[in-house]
Amino acid sequence: MFILSLTYVKPTEEADRLMQPHMDWVNAGYDSGLFLASGRKNPRTGGVILARGDRAEIEAYVAADPFAAGGVAVYEVTEVAVTRTSVGLEGLKG
Repeated sequence: MFILSLTYVKPTEEADRLMQPHMDWVNAGYDSGLFLASGRKNPRTGGVILARGDRAEIEAYVAADPFAAGGVAVYEVTEVAVTRTSVGLEGLKG
């Protein structure tokens, strides 16, 4: 599993301008089975996505995010070897 942590490097007004293309990209990530969960950071400095797949696939997909391609946000991609979960989340184990 991967934690994709995006951080805005431009004002949120610029992120808002690209929000719809970004959300189309997020929705496509869910449709493909790549994304498991996502949401905004609080305070609103970026967002976090939980994803599955291999690192090359994840990094290529992240590079295509309109936020990343538009220079609005940068990503930190962290791989996590999940070894324990609460009931109902066993599918996160790799």
